[in-house]
Amino acid sequence: MIYLDNHATTPLDPRIAPQLLAAYTQTFGNPSSTDHRFGDAAAAAVKTASQQIAQLLHCRPRQIIFTSGATESLNLAILGTVNPLIDQGKRPRVACTPVEHKAVLETCRHLAQSDRIDWITLPVDRTAQIDLDAVEACCAQGLDLLCGMAANNEVGTIYPVREMSAIAHRYGVPYLCDAAQAVGKIPLQFQDWGITMLAVSAHKCYGPKGSGALLVQDHHRLAPMLYGGGQQRNQRPGTLNVPGIVGLGAACHLRQAEMTADETAIAQRRDRLQTQLQTHIPDLVINGDPIHRLAGNLHISIPGIPNSAITARLRDRVALSTGSACTSGVEAPSHVLQAMHLPADQIEGAIRIGLGKFTTDAELDQAAPWLIAEVDAIRTIMA
Repeated sequence: MIYLDNHATTPLDPRIAPQLLAAYTQTFGNPSSTDHRFGDAAAAAVKTASQQIAQLLHCRPRQIIFTSGATESLNLAILGTVNPLIDQGKRPRVACTPVEHKAVLETCRHLAQSDRIDWITLPVDRTAQIDLDAVEACCAQGLDLLCGMAANNEVGTIYPVREMSAIAHRYGVPYLCDAAQAVGKIPLQFQDWGITMLAVSAHKCYGPKGSGALLVQDHHRLAPMLYGGGQQRNQRPGTLNVPGIVGLGAACHLRQAEMTADETAIAQRRDRLQTQLQTHIPDLVINGDPIHRLAGNLHISIPGIPNSAITARLRDRVALSTGSACTSGVEAPSHVLQAMHLPADQIEGAIRIGLGKFTTDAELDQAAPWLIAEVDAIRTIMA
């Protein structure tokens, strides 16, 4: 079985597993328990992880709020920003692209449908790239929150985060960056770029599931979604998930050391696979931005062949996906590809291939002929 679905989740880096075990069995104290050494040891582990995250993302440790993952982080960022304004009798204006993750889109949709916000959708082109002039025009008209991802979870398009943040800053607009797919894959400068909030997910960068973070600038206050013991400056209460935090920190530490070399090698493998497929499937289409895309992303369409037919025939040999994992099992066209205004047959034939640091040349040399053979077989059946 060959794993090529690294956008859905990356496998845990084996070097992190012993640290998780130690956190579960040795550093098991509550980091908020300040009356004994068990609590001190847990607090020290959290501090180390905070420093590791801060080094990778260029933020201050105190700017990190630990969460259960990017979905919670994004919900906290959006709701924590707009709810205080709503409570003051205001009607916040929130803007985002139509290709954001569902955690952003569904939160905004809920707020808009309950008549609590004005929701503005910013246009993207056929590569899912954003129009910075549209971003500026929207901010200039007055905005209470701008949401723009760092990298798309389906087609891999990388966005101009620094430029979006600068535009938002120029007009005094808080900017939320969903960096779940980008952390550990492309450079991000939280502090220097002036990003207001940035969402992180551990299991997208070879860390454990159920662990994430929201980076928040010191001047931006969030209303909590949860209420409890007052941990994390009352913005996200609850006992800290020490093993998850340790795993996230360790993942960030490894990405800090290995990101450049890993992503270069991954891109080379991706390009080699792309060439193989294009050579044998002449009508194959590459979706997304061909220049500004994640190294491990190869999003293809084979017009005329339903993507489900290919993945069904390969499901016991190669792990591929027909869309983002958050919509898996939902029989509806990809909202990302629809927003890109791709032809219907291109959307119907779309497959997301996700390479990672543990993907080997040998695996790709085996997977490519399998995929090509199944395309030929399906075409023979459909002829």
